[in-house]
Amino acid sequence: MKVQERLINYVTVRTPSNEESETVPSSMCQFDLARKLEKEMQELGLTEVVLDDKCYLYGKLPATEGKENIPAIGFIAHMDTVSDFCDHEIHPIITENYDGGELTLGTSGLILNPKEFPHLAELKGRTLITSDGTTILGADDKAGIAEILTMIERIQTEKLPHGTICVAFTPDEEIGMGAEHFDLEQFGAEYAYTLDGDSEGEIQYENFNACSASIEFHGVSVHPGSSKDTMVNASLVAMEFDSMLPKGETPRDTEGYEGFYHLLSMEGECALAKLHYIIRDHDAEKFEQRKKVMKQITDDLNQKWGDGTVILTLKDQYRNMSEIIAQHMHLIDNAKKACEKVGLTPQCLPIRGGTDGCQLSFRGLPCPNLGTGGHAYHGPYEHITVEGMEKAVDMITELVKIYSTQCK
Repeated sequence: MKVQERLINYVTVRTPSNEESETVPSSMCQFDLARKLEKEMQELGLTEVVLDDKCYLYGKLPATEGKENIPAIGFIAHMDTVSDFCDHEIHPIITENYDGGELTLGTSGLILNPKEFPHLAELKGRTLITSDGTTILGADDKAGIAEILTMIERIQTEKLPHGTICVAFTPDEEIGMGAEHFDLEQFGAEYAYTLDGDSEGEIQYENFNACSASIEFHGVSVHPGSSKDTMVNASLVAMEFDSMLPKGETPRDTEGYEGFYHLLSMEGECALAKLHYIIRDHDAEKFEQRKKVMKQITDDLNQKWGDGTVILTLKDQYRNMSEIIAQHMHLIDNAKKACEKVGLTPQCLPIRGGTDGCQLSFRGLPCPNLGTGGHAYHGPYEHITVEGMEKAVDMITELVKIYSTQCK
């Protein structure tokens, strides 16, 4: 099966994770894709295929004769998507020989525009896959899944020698919980790669330190006609909280290694309001300082409006894995070699986000991230090219070849 056929097959199964849920996985729809993948993995000849009760899916391609003692290498992708723009059926659209210009997305009225996405000019002549503009596409990270299984199929079809190859597909990565219940022993790899990046040729091992911040604002609601010096409007206090954050430190204002505060959602009435943020920074000290800023604002507003008016809950999600990967730089060096071998220019870029590999690296499985060929994730402009996915498959196939001849 071609890699794009797999992608189209997977994205039509909606799998939004749910940050508000307390179950694992956070949404039961993720099992719909997991069961489909479980069957496909078995049909591809993978062994030890296990789908556990938390929706983690594992499998292995046993080493070929004479390669049994080579350290096992792993490949990981996640099955869930963001919940934004994912409330109804996804309709992927294939545009062959894309002209590099404006592209209308179905009947949504949205236009994929090179002015907003300058890289589109570089995709001229390729086969572009988008949604119809009313949903995400879901290439994040179903493109990674498609590429891993296409690589597995190619290795067997071409009878390429290899050590043990371990495969895992995880739930709930988009809410920072993808590695929470990952079974390292079941997986069995000594080191691994996630396929969860953007452009093909990307190699990433410096990610954000990350946490979520949920703030509740408790007001005093009385009749507005007799509320002088009595009413405390929770929604207005929430607005005040946001106004006290440092200016120019949002995702729109930052790039590269710069961190940010990102307001994900808000809801409010006079009596109760809620704000939900994520906090990100590559630098550990600056990351801790950002959390201190939120704590200080909370203290200041409670002093102003009364104890218990503002309740802040910070929840750490993942850390920058660069300190771990620095001890295993063969992972980066070999990824660069694999890129060059298949005609890609390696791009070592900081991850302005996180992957399952961030947490797994700290649990003893060094796990940098590779690009899948996708762009504009987490919204209706998400897109990917067939050619980009094919190059990603070429690259990870080459990685397997490299590791079949050396241990490090």
